[in-house]
Amino acid sequence: MAKISEIREIINQVNYPGFTKSIVSFNFLKNVTLKDEKLIVDIEIPSASKEIKEQLELEISKRLSFLNLELTLTINQPKPPKESSSNGKNVLPNIQHFVMVSSGKGGVGKSTTTVNLAIALAQQGKRVGLLDLDVYGPNIPRMMGIEGEQPNFLGKNIKPILAHDIQVMSIGSLVERGASLIWKGAMVTQAIEQMLEDILWNKLDVLLFDMPPGTGDAQLALAQSLPVTAGVCVTTPQKVALDDTIRSMDMFNNLKIPIAGVVENMSGFICPETGKEYNIFGKGTTKPLIENFKTQLLGEIPIEPAIREGGDAGVPITVVAPECETSKRYQEAAEKLWDYLGKVNEEGGVDNSSIQATIF
Repeated sequence: MAKISEIREIINQVNYPGFTKSIVSFNFLKNVTLKDEKLIVDIEIPSASKEIKEQLELEISKRLSFLNLELTLTINQPKPPKESSSNGKNVLPNIQHFVMVSSGKGGVGKSTTTVNLAIALAQQGKRVGLLDLDVYGPNIPRMMGIEGEQPNFLGKNIKPILAHDIQVMSIGSLVERGASLIWKGAMVTQAIEQMLEDILWNKLDVLLFDMPPGTGDAQLALAQSLPVTAGVCVTTPQKVALDDTIRSMDMFNNLKIPIAGVVENMSGFICPETGKEYNIFGKGTTKPLIENFKTQLLGEIPIEPAIREGGDAGVPITVVAPECETSKRYQEAAEKLWDYLGKVNEEGGVDNSSIQATIF
């Protein structure tokens, strides 16, 4: 008679589709019960994909078949996404969720936040894509370690570059390094629409967009081209940054995009010698803004030297130092973001249309 530990070890040999980690490593195996030669296996996965469920059912059943047990295999997954959250049409139906990461001003760590949220989601077993739409300052190639790497072209289509288990594409990978893009608004809009049509994404659970700072043509073009599931605002604790963040959140309301929450970046400083945290730029100043817009704080991300070092080296902190305090906070922020995406899918989002943009 097989033991529970042996059965778990067999299931541990099953990799989650698209990853090199097993479903046990991702903590997707929730229950194994064995009684009177009846085996019950419960699994929970983050993807709504029918193909992934069928692939797992086939492989798990095949691996357990030699035990000659009566198998009841249950794979729980989220409901398929609703047709639309914002008003955009869906030109990428093979992607479950779209998340726009934005900031009211530059220099607040928006790209760093986007990269580490994407990696944290992938480390939690989600199939993740990252599209750099910051046409005037595309930093994603350097941060993801793909600077100088050219994408593969299949006719007029482009295959994303794989980095840290994430499908990545940036306009910085399509133009000469260091070239300035002196584009008018219409050209920005056309470039974004073209990238959405031409990039050959695989099936994804979530695609994150690193947007240019501000509230301009890029944000409007994306909202009109896709049903954006939710927006994330990145800010720093200073009031001058919060003033611009209010405008960014007001933009999400006007575009009918639910706000998943705020990431307060540079929120404190962790001294590398002592590990003690100092609030050199302030901390917790986003609370009135979050309450006014009826959203949530996704995370307070401190200043830590490893963040800058990892970004410059193309190995983000969530990869190079997954156990440090900052990485843990990114992981928590990613979990909150994913939970909110599920809520939007269940309830159709949050109506913030009556909220007034008050300057604090």
